Amino acid sequence: MPASGVSAAAIAARLSALGLPARLEEHDRSWSVEADVPESLPAESWREVLEAVEEADRFGLLATSLNGRTLWAAVHKAVPTTGDVGGPSHQR
Repeated sequence: MPASGVSAAAIAARLSALGLPARLEEHDRSWSVEADVPESLPAESWREVLEAVEEADRFGLLATSLNGRTLWAAVHKAVPTTGDVGGPSHQR
């Protein structure tokens, strides 16, 4: 698993350890982690939750009256680099 996947899996594991079972999914350019957040989550737990997702490239909380609260985090995959940036027709 690439480093980005390992990082996303670590975030998911930390959230699960805090009692928020997390879902991990791979996309073309990133990994996503989602966890449902119960209304009963104690205020003291939020610091630990934020420490878990701070390793992500982006994170947020989606709250709706219909579906409750979902914590999400995204970890971007590394962009591959090439040694031939100029392409085959590039001349010096």
